[in-house]
Amino acid sequence: MTIAVAVSGGGDSLAALLALRDAGHKVFALHGLFLPHTPNADDAASQGLAEACARLGIPLHLVDLRAEFEALVAAPFAAEYLSGRTPNPCARCNARVKFGLLLDRALDLGADRLATGHFAASGAHPDYGWALSRGADPVKDQSYFLSLTPRERLMRALFPLALRLKAEARAELDGRGYPPPLPEESQEICFVPGDDYRAFLAGRCDTLPEAQLPGGGQAVLPDGTVVGTHQGLWRSTIGQRRGLGIAWREPLYVLDKDLARNVLVVAPRAELMVESFTAGEVNVLVEPVLWPEQVLVQTRYRETARPARVELSGDALVVQYLEPQLRPAPGQVAALYDSGGAVLAGAVVA
Repeated sequence: MTIAVAVSGGGDSLAALLALRDAGHKVFALHGLFLPHTPNADDAASQGLAEACARLGIPLHLVDLRAEFEALVAAPFAAEYLSGRTPNPCARCNARVKFGLLLDRALDLGADRLATGHFAASGAHPDYGWALSRGADPVKDQSYFLSLTPRERLMRALFPLALRLKAEARAELDGRGYPPPLPEESQEICFVPGDDYRAFLAGRCDTLPEAQLPGGGQAVLPDGTVVGTHQGLWRSTIGQRRGLGIAWREPLYVLDKDLARNVLVVAPRAELMVESFTAGEVNVLVEPVLWPEQVLVQTRYRETARPARVELSGDALVVQYLEPQLRPAPGQVAALYDSGGAVLAGAVVA
């Protein structure tokens, strides 16, 4: 079996490459070019990867997917935010680009599987036959970001770091003298400089109709009481507390965004609690007939999955929490897990 390993220039993917090579697999490295060309960063990554692969005796292929990444990930991210939603570009990238176009390229080059440095697990499962599951590192587990990727695509994937802790993987690289070409931890959203999505959206004004970037307006309570102003609805997200600049007798959170009136609706935390929500674009990874009666639902990366009962109704997923939880933001990913950490499905909050 020939395995292509997607390498970014960071430590995780280099550790995955090294692990497969050490295990005796026939491997080659695949570096996807996703972002607009920046000479210093791109040259450092490409040169560093070429040197690392040469030391390991592993072929390296570069794949230019910059136009596709812009069309499939970056542009939809901006459009979603400007329409009042809170998209998850990493989940979209995994489904459409990494395990979409990049996997296709790997297969074209003769690979049977595509391996990545994700901290997640996949493979045989005693109850489901096959499953995507949480990785061993509870802090770095990335199965949430893979939940929108189709099952048939994930069955072509390998995750060599499934049983590893991130700190251990990095320490092994350092100990063996294989520093990653890009030593710094990657930012949360790779195409958003400094993780400042507001600056990123503002910087795209020249490619977007002016009407899509409305200015400020009123901030009101659900009963219509004006409590302040906002600087643009696209600057906020459902559930946000910090940075609102509104002085009130108790902390206020973003409850809703009225795009028609350009009004930001804010409320105390208690009013954000919901008992249920619906999600679309359901990506089933385990046949619903095998789902347990009670599942765990995660709607943000940095949160604990909460117990719920779920039902597929047509093309929608209806989630009923066992106890009220904070309202998830429309556009975010809802990942369903069983109690053992297997991913049952992923969906997009409506």
